Amino acid sequence: MSISQIINGKRVIVKKPELLAPAGNLEKLKVAVHYGADAVFIGGQEYGLRSNADNFTLEEMAEGVQFASKYGAKIYVTTNIYAHNENIPVLEDYLRGLERVGVHGIIVADPLIIETARRVAPKLEVHLSTQQSLTNWKAVQFWKEEGLERVVLARETSAEEIREIKEKVDIEIETFIHGAMCIAYSGRCVLSNHMTARDSNRGGCCQSCRWDYDLYKLEGDRAIALFDENDDPFAMSPKDLNLIQSIPKMIELGIDSLKIEGRMKSIHYVATVVSVYRKVIDAYCADPDNFVIRKEWLDELDKCANRDTAPAFFEGVPGYKEQMFGVHSKKTTYDFVGLVLDYDKETGIVTLQQRNFFKPGDEVEFFGPEIENFTQVIEKIWDEEGNELDAARHPLQIVRFKVDREVFPYNMMRKGH
Repeated sequence: MSISQIINGKRVIVKKPELLAPAGNLEKLKVAVHYGADAVFIGGQEYGLRSNADNFTLEEMAEGVQFASKYGAKIYVTTNIYAHNENIPVLEDYLRGLERVGVHGIIVADPLIIETARRVAPKLEVHLSTQQSLTNWKAVQFWKEEGLERVVLARETSAEEIREIKEKVDIEIETFIHGAMCIAYSGRCVLSNHMTARDSNRGGCCQSCRWDYDLYKLEGDRAIALFDENDDPFAMSPKDLNLIQSIPKMIELGIDSLKIEGRMKSIHYVATVVSVYRKVIDAYCADPDNFVIRKEWLDELDKCANRDTAPAFFEGVPGYKEQMFGVHSKKTTYDFVGLVLDYDKETGIVTLQQRNFFKPGDEVEFFGPEIENFTQVIEKIWDEEGNELDAARHPLQIVRFKVDREVFPYNMMRKGH
C-alpha cells in the first residue's frame, strides 16, 4: 500500500499510523481513548511487566473493550514476561479469558506464550514485544514466518534500519515515540535484580539507573573517590524519549503503530501526550507538503514532562548529551488540578472533581480534545451543597465555579507553578 496519494491536486497521507497509548487502569484507558488514541495497551494481573501499575481484572478489561469499541479503538494486553515454571499452569485459562472479553491482541516476548496463544486463543493477534530487542530485518523475517502479525522494534533501532526492515519484510511495525528509555536494551538490565532482588523481566524493575551514585576506583583494597563532596551526583540514566519532530519521517517510512510509553503515568500525562501526538499525526497526514511543527505543541509536551527528553536512537546514535548527568530530574511546570464532570451552558458553571489544591484567585488552564486551550482566573468556588469555599483542598472533592468558555466532560484543568 502506498503511503500517500494525490487527491484534488494535493498530496495526502492515506496510510495513517495507529496512535497507541498506555493505560495503567480503567480511568486512564478511557482518557487515552477520549483524547484520541486509536489503540490502548494495558496489563492484566498476570504475565505483564508493570507489576506496580494498578492493572486490569478480566471484568475491567471487558468494560475497557466495550468503551474503546464505541470509539473504534482497540485494546492490546501486555503478556510480555519471560515465563518461569510457576507461570505455566494458569496460562491457557488466562489467554482464553483475554480472547473471551474481546481483547484485540497481546504483546508477547516468550515463545511459550506465543505458541500457547496460537493454540488456545487463535482470535488474539500476537505482537512481538520490544523485550525481544528486534533491530534487524532477518530477525523480523523469522517472527513473520512464525505467524506474528506485528513486531515492536527495540528503541535502539534507527530510521535507516527501519527503512530496510519495511522494504524487506511485509509485517506491521510498531515503534516507540515518547516515554522512558531503558539504560540497557529493554528488560535486559540486571541492576534491579542485583540490588533489590526485583526482577526486571517479571515486572519488578526498581529503576536502579535513575538513582544517584558516587564513583570510585579500586587500587588494591583501597577505594579512591573520583568525586568531590560538592559534585553533582552521577546517574547513568538516559533522557526520556521524545520523537515529536520525527513524526513526519516515521509516517513516510510507513510505520504502522506509534507507541507512547507510560502505564504508570497520570491521566494528565496520558491526556496531554496523546492529544499532542494526535494533532501532529492528523496535521501531517492532511497536508504533508506544507506541514510545520507548531511551538504550542512542543510547549504542551513540556507541561507534563518530569525529565529532560531527547530523540534517542531514531535519528542516530545518542551521545553524552542524551544522558542524564548530575541533576537528573526536571519538575513539571504545571500541576493537574481538576477533571471536568459536567458543564451547565445556561449558567456557565462547571462541575469539577478536584485532583490537587487550588483556590479563588488562581490562574488555571483548561484543555481537552473538544476545545482550544484557554486560561482564566478562578473567582468563587462552591461545594456540591452550594456552600462557598476558601479553597478546593480535599482529594476528589466535587466543586463548582464559573468558567469563561464552554467545557466538556473529561476536559482537564491545570495550574502553573
